[in-house]
Amino acid sequence: MREQNSRLALLPGEPSGVGPELCVRLAQTDATANLVAICDGELLLQAATAIELPLELIDEQAAEAHPGQLRLRHRPRAVTSNFGELDVRNAAYVHSCIVEAAQASRAGQFAGLVTGPVHKGVLNDAGFDFTGMTELLAADADCPVVMMLANDSLRVALATTHLPLRAVPDAITREGLAETIEIVHAALLSDFGIAAPRIAVLGLNPHAGEAGHLGREEIDVIEPVMQRLRSRGMSLIGPLPADTAFLPQKLAGFDAVLAMYHDQGLPVLKHSGFDRAVNITLGLPYVRVAVDHGTALDMAGKGLADASSLILAARTATEFAQRRARFAPQNLLA
Repeated sequence: MREQNSRLALLPGEPSGVGPELCVRLAQTDATANLVAICDGELLLQAATAIELPLELIDEQAAEAHPGQLRLRHRPRAVTSNFGELDVRNAAYVHSCIVEAAQASRAGQFAGLVTGPVHKGVLNDAGFDFTGMTELLAADADCPVVMMLANDSLRVALATTHLPLRAVPDAITREGLAETIEIVHAALLSDFGIAAPRIAVLGLNPHAGEAGHLGREEIDVIEPVMQRLRSRGMSLIGPLPADTAFLPQKLAGFDAVLAMYHDQGLPVLKHSGFDRAVNITLGLPYVRVAVDHGTALDMAGKGLADASSLILAARTATEFAQRRARFAPQNLLA
């Protein structure tokens, strides 16, 4: 496996949102040791002043970074931004920082990305066809990816992401579902360090189709894929009815749950610990962990934002990078 730099690129995201001040709070912890912020340094200092916390920006090549310090690769905004006020003129800056960090990670300069929240609306208003950072990173790396949200009690991956409900059944194909399960299985092995992953696969229909009486997707698509992958040694449970799969006694038997669509799995995860969750992109050639919340424009610059998700994202990305450095690809099922 190609050797990777142990450092992680840190992206604050939307400059007028809470991302910059969350990065300042993150910099007060020991998680700052392996981070390099790719953004406007003045933006971070502006955020530090607003929330009255110390911050020293140091060169990205510095050998050490201690709490209160943050390595920086300075990339200037187009215009000075005000917290809580979107400015479409800075959208290209946000987009270019993401692309630079992704390409640098693919080149081995970083082990991966830790990302704050972006604002889809302002990026689209600026002319970017932006459905989400997950999709942008997948297109840049030219590889299939899977979105997973995780907290300390639950991991939920998605077979489909941002689609209208009427489009979901057609989007779930045998080929696509098999690829998704393979990506989730590989990530549980390499990133999470689980030696024999157990994946619960939810049905698409109520009661998992009830033997075909409430839909045939389970019979025609989901079950055949699961049987094929079980023959390769994967531990797959289901298809399970979504309304009972998340009961605590059931969850004890799984390492992850694969939901068929966005609102089938994520409301449960967010209810179980929204402030302790992170958004993980599985399948990329590098690590990517993000916050699980938005830009919170109404809170920006007021010192009210909780940095728990970003701090957890940085710690999780560090753990994943360390595991990947030790992980032998041949351990994956062929």
